[in-house]
Amino acid sequence: MRYWLMKSEPDSYSIDDLAAKSPAMWEGCRNYTVRNFFRDSMSVGDMAFFYNSNSNPSGIAGLMRIVSEAYPDPTQFDPSSHYFDAKSPMDAPRWLLRDVAFVQKFDRVISLAELREIPGLQGMEVVKRGQRLSVLPVTEAEWQIIMELPGLGG
Repeated sequence: MRYWLMKSEPDSYSIDDLAAKSPAMWEGCRNYTVRNFFRDSMSVGDMAFFYNSNSNPSGIAGLMRIVSEAYPDPTQFDPSSHYFDAKSPMDAPRWLLRDVAFVQKFDRVISLAELREIPGLQGMEVVKRGQRLSVLPVTEAEWQIIMELPGLGG
């Protein structure tokens, strides 16, 4: 099993939205590194942190599970979608996604500022300055440190 951190702006799609309708497509990722994670590195059963980005505070809001194999993101073919990609042919789609399922909403958001202060998380991808990817790998050690924080509920 591998671990991930997947970012979403809660004004667009929140952990409450996922809880209300789960499983759901994790669509709209338009970065080749993320596409390759979906295609080559993720597996059904992997766990992921749901991360609120561009919010106050930005941070980890809960947990979700990867529940599908990678498949073409249908929004790339929809001209009415914000994620439409006119250069992505239907017979050779360039963008993939995975379905995710709600597992747990934490009792509190673990803020980025808090993550930066926790011993053992200095190398975590999300705490690095300038890290812009919407999907990031998390090591098993990082996962365990975060899961042992107080006040997450359970």
